[in-house]
Amino acid sequence: MCGIVGYIGNDDSKEILLKGLEKLEYRGYDSAGIAVMNENGVHVFKEKGRIADLRSIVKEDVLAKTGIGHTRWATHGVPSTENAHPHQSTSGRFTLVHNGVIENYELLKREYLKDVTFVSETDTEVIVQLIELFVNDGQEVLVAFRKTLTLLKGSYALALLDSQNNETIYVAKNKSPLLVGLGDSFNVVASDAMAMLQVTNQFVELIDKEVVIVTKDHVTIQNLNGETINRKPYTAELDESDIEKGTYPYYMLKEIDEQPLVTRKIIQMYQDEQGNLTIDPKIIKAMNETDRIYIIAAGTSYHAGLVGKQFIEKMAKIPVEVHVASEFSYNMPILSEKPLFIFITQSGETADSRSVLVQIKEMGHSSMTITNVQGSTLSREADYTLLLHAGPEIAVASTKAYTAQLAVIAILADVTAKSRNITVDFDLIHELGIVANAMEVLCDSKEELEHISREFLSVTRNCFFIGRSIDYYVGQEGALKLKEISYIQAEGFAGGELKHGTIALIEEGTPIIALATQESVNLSIRGNVKEVVARGAKPCIISMKGLEMDDDTFVIPEVHDLLTPLISVVPMQLLAYYAALHRDCDVDKPRNLAKSVTVE
Repeated sequence: MCGIVGYIGNDDSKEILLKGLEKLEYRGYDSAGIAVMNENGVHVFKEKGRIADLRSIVKEDVLAKTGIGHTRWATHGVPSTENAHPHQSTSGRFTLVHNGVIENYELLKREYLKDVTFVSETDTEVIVQLIELFVNDGQEVLVAFRKTLTLLKGSYALALLDSQNNETIYVAKNKSPLLVGLGDSFNVVASDAMAMLQVTNQFVELIDKEVVIVTKDHVTIQNLNGETINRKPYTAELDESDIEKGTYPYYMLKEIDEQPLVTRKIIQMYQDEQGNLTIDPKIIKAMNETDRIYIIAAGTSYHAGLVGKQFIEKMAKIPVEVHVASEFSYNMPILSEKPLFIFITQSGETADSRSVLVQIKEMGHSSMTITNVQGSTLSREADYTLLLHAGPEIAVASTKAYTAQLAVIAILADVTAKSRNITVDFDLIHELGIVANAMEVLCDSKEELEHISREFLSVTRNCFFIGRSIDYYVGQEGALKLKEISYIQAEGFAGGELKHGTIALIEEGTPIIALATQESVNLSIRGNVKEVVARGAKPCIISMKGLEMDDDTFVIPEVHDLLTPLISVVPMQLLAYYAALHRDCDVDKPRNLAKSVTVE
């Protein structure tokens, strides 16, 4: 569900599609495929693995001027050739690529497709089979396409080929991004403008629940009722840094949306050929030789360290301390006999952290940097490095780097635990896959979260975040995001500490954002909410599915309780984003802040 390309025109489509998919490789994927169509029908090539593997099976002698392509990260069904896109209907007449998640695909199977033999395990195949079903019932292709769309619940970006009409690509979207690019006697389809900048810089952005008929000379946009919509194209005047932003209005929003892709890429980058999680053996040796880990960080990375402590202690059973870099430099505690220092930093250039690194190196202690920037100062100077593989993060307020840090630390903890013969009671690869899917669902919930942000944060001058256990740390990060970009005075507190002073700050209408994702403290945090409501607070409860109650404001998908910080933070990020947007703040470049803090 990671990337779509399409081409219809006068040139051979194969190379254009393959180059477009290569531009989308940064998203992370485990299989890829293209389908090209000519007068002899549709020719499908798909393969598990990289685009290079796909290239090796594409037949050069098949010439076709129409085609679609896709890179997939496995969700419904394991990575395999059968589950790779494009998918075809039983007769082979219809061929489809799809980004997104169809939430009711099993119900649709039972109600409409009981007699169909499915080739794949995907939700996508349900869509293409429904289209063929309705066409076989006598409906025109476009009517059948629209009817199918009205039955789908969830998110989708679709490109469809009909082997009986090699002059058209049918396109639709809901929640998942999709663009149509315009050319001279050709047109293209892409999830991201950068995929098709090779052939055009003129793009039309599609709106949810629109259907588009794309030919080489015309692009017709319609709503689900068949009414034509006129929309002018825009020119993608992109330099190298703009390409990173694509068509998003702000880097921050793009980087929030990239989190599912980054999580999947991290899983991919830290697997060996057998599909097992792996870390440099020298790092695991250092982890096993230490008697205490000291995590040093600042800002968002510090909050990631607080969560990371829980990962390492609960999985690998190594004691961990977390320290603010700027304080540690001047107030170093008594250290253990065999300390290992882990520096968490997005940029790898944070001056306060480097100051600590210089000191502990002089003392002869081992060090490791977890960073997004290979070759950065802390990466070069520490003994070991773990990379985040998150891609450039441009917005000052960190989003995808935070969740990448958590994912990498979880993998570090898991591999260390196994090296110590400690049983971890869950499959981390599987659970991180669930996390990535949950992130995608949350990223598709922008409209609801914008409404919540407007209701709770549009006029307030302050806001408090509360949580217990691991939710407390996520609340601190949520408060930081909000204050960073919207300038609302926000603080994160432990729910149990309210009565020890903080509750005095509660006034009539004060927004309280409460996190309730941990079963062990669910009733306790709800008791804290009752306390602040009694003093006039306006509560916004964000809970996890399975723990939700009737009055909760927003419910996040269920994931393993230890990994909830990777997804509960996503609503925090989007609430802050929309609060800043509603207040006309500069989302990407908040006042007084810099992306890389290179002064102490």
